[in-house]
Amino acid sequence: MRVFIILLGMWVCVFGELLNYDIKILDSKEFVTQKIDGVKITELSDLAFDDGVLYSVGDQGVLYTFSLIIKDKKIEQIKPLKAMKLKSNRDAEGLCLADGRLLISFERKPSVEYFTFHAKKIKDAKIDKKLLNIDNYRSKNKALEAVTYNKKYGVVTAPELPLKKQDICTHTIYTQKKGKFSFSACGCITALEFIDEYRVLVLLRDYSYLNGHLIITLLSVDFLSGDVDTLLKMDSQKGWEIDNFEGLTKVGENLYLMVSDDNESMFQKTLFVLFALKIHLK
Repeated sequence: MRVFIILLGMWVCVFGELLNYDIKILDSKEFVTQKIDGVKITELSDLAFDDGVLYSVGDQGVLYTFSLIIKDKKIEQIKPLKAMKLKSNRDAEGLCLADGRLLISFERKPSVEYFTFHAKKIKDAKIDKKLLNIDNYRSKNKALEAVTYNKKYGVVTAPELPLKKQDICTHTIYTQKKGKFSFSACGCITALEFIDEYRVLVLLRDYSYLNGHLIITLLSVDFLSGDVDTLLKMDSQKGWEIDNFEGLTKVGENLYLMVSDDNESMFQKTLFVLFALKIHLK
């Protein structure tokens, strides 16, 4: 079982120009692969949470629901409830809540679409036109991996890797209402989640196929100031036993949940990791 051993339960302090960030890994739980409604629960790509129900999308175009119970800042229960096929593109990658609906982003045929909680498509979301053309991406598997939303910025999404004409380490986050924001970071964007009205939590994965070196990074990107702060860097060569984290959602005040994609492989696991993130003004 691959779990967080190093730094589990320890606060990590990050100092920015105007803010201090405290981040703490609280708990981790391995999810044993099983079936619900005849569908195998595998390849979880992203998460959303609402009123005790955890939603997740999988690479095979499935919307899963779970009962999530967190007690005393520990994951007490993650119980599968339902699996529903999406009536849309396959390769569902990003997921979030948006005004009482679900927003899902897709690869291969890149788009962001609104869905009901019962997996029925409502309509396409309006995003930058260049993001709709798969030829603009570095590959068909590096399209819209992440999506998040708030009323100020609207639909917020990002390609897994920068588009073809951009520098490989210059990522761009595209917003529906306030333009786009670029920042320097190496690796693949796998998830986005608003911390507050102006700051976005960015989950990055950097993996070497040559030696299996894996780095998972959490960044804070401030849309107002342009500041980018590295909150946590988990390096497999520095004692972290980590996996292929692709999903992220807020599950309570200062509480967030990450999930890893098992790639439907016997050598990888579906891991849920609970962590706390606090921001303090200097």
